[in-house]
Amino acid sequence: MSEIWFKVGEATVFAADGQYTDAMPEVLIGSTRGPAGQAFASMMGQVQGHTRMFVVRDCNQLVRPATMMTTKATIQSLEYVDLLGGVVQGAIGDAIVDCLAEGIIPRDVVDDICMIVMVWLDPRCADHAELDKADLYRTNYEATKIAISRALTGQPTVDELIANRKTVKHYALDGVVDY
Repeated sequence: MSEIWFKVGEATVFAADGQYTDAMPEVLIGSTRGPAGQAFASMMGQVQGHTRMFVVRDCNQLVRPATMMTTKATIQSLEYVDLLGGVVQGAIGDAIVDCLAEGIIPRDVVDDICMIVMVWLDPRCADHAELDKADLYRTNYEATKIAISRALTGQPTVDELIANRKTVKHYALDGVVDY
């Protein structure tokens, strides 16, 4: 049985100039027999506006460990669904397989763990006339790999968080809070 009980990670990779392709996945990784597995199984139903789907690299290519993805923003259009279930899903799937190939995810636990990936896909993406799908792939691929690695290595550490408490602040606090 896996020693990975309940691990979380996140990452942000910014878009190329003029794009709305920032990626900000949040990942939960854990034993199929624990709270992560229960959350995973509970996600099998659909919720209007927040589609849930297994991560596949393509038809008949379900990734391992079993991974469920869902959105952090409400789905408003079929174009959004096409991007989510196409480019974004493919990027996340490729990142997971590469994490396996590179040893970031231990191969010996793939049948004992599951993952949930909450995906940020900017709603403006779907209507952007010059959307760069390659950049959308890049940001989601890179951010997913980073988030998985951070989850499995416990980053940032408590010491890092304490050390940067006065030097790092949420971007939305600019002009609101002075350190």
